[in-house]
Amino acid sequence: MASGREIKTKIKSTQNMRKVTRALEMVSASKIRKAQDLMKASRPYARAMRKVIAHVAQASTDFSHPFLQEREKVRRVGFLVVSTDRGLCGGLNSNLFRRLLPVIREWQDKGAEIDVVAVGQKAVQFFRRIKGVNLIGSATHLGEKPKVEDLVGVIKVMLDAYTGGKLDRVFLAHNDFVNTMTQKPSIHALLPLPVVAQEMVSSEGKPNSPDFPVAGLKLEQKHDWDYIYEPDAATVLEFVLARYIESVVYQGVLENLASEHAARMVAMKAASDNANKVIGELTLIYNKARQAAITQEISEIVGGAAAV
Repeated sequence: MASGREIKTKIKSTQNMRKVTRALEMVSASKIRKAQDLMKASRPYARAMRKVIAHVAQASTDFSHPFLQEREKVRRVGFLVVSTDRGLCGGLNSNLFRRLLPVIREWQDKGAEIDVVAVGQKAVQFFRRIKGVNLIGSATHLGEKPKVEDLVGVIKVMLDAYTGGKLDRVFLAHNDFVNTMTQKPSIHALLPLPVVAQEMVSSEGKPNSPDFPVAGLKLEQKHDWDYIYEPDAATVLEFVLARYIESVVYQGVLENLASEHAARMVAMKAASDNANKVIGELTLIYNKARQAAITQEISEIVGGAAAV
């Protein structure tokens, strides 16, 4: 059995750790409401943009934008992965990476090369260690109020690669915020837009749930009419499609931010509860060791008195 001094040292270190976990829990609890407000305010716009762009993708337009062209041969696939900058948020990042890796391997088995743009320090560190994956861009330390301007650079890397024919598919991977206790990793298509339209068609009939961004949206089948563009289709589509990508990626960042605070609050509460349990167990062990030491001292005194 450990000595009383060693047990007291363990109790003290566990109490110090409990102070840290409680502080982190309270910080996340205070920030989660603001993150949820940002996420909920942006969610209707992102959903509406998905619906509008999916309709445009199915229109019979004379102008053929690269984003509207589905290439038969997929040689290179891009993933825009949104993670957190800090840890101590349970399995939030690891669950996302565990969900993403089989998809990457599936494309690699088909002969496609993989490019990754990482948003968040944890994704940068993770994909630097993964062989066969090219990390072509990153954005970190977006803060508690992410701005679209901070994401334009990494988004442009993907868009330029797709427009230049270097990428044939682009996917967005992030954590969807369902509620405080549940965050679901999700992977959704960004480009080409016909694939996005197919995602929406396959989601029809599903409940309108935040864990699936296009769930509950109705989409007409391929139609033989086109929109009237002013001044011209090229100018309008170039602007609108870029705003669509930015809005969807920005929404993914906000969803991930709310998920981060919720996961950290739950994880730190569990850590504080475990610390309380450990402190109780160590205190019991310390009391037993102290009682044993006192009993031994009394026995020695009595034995010495009897010998005299």
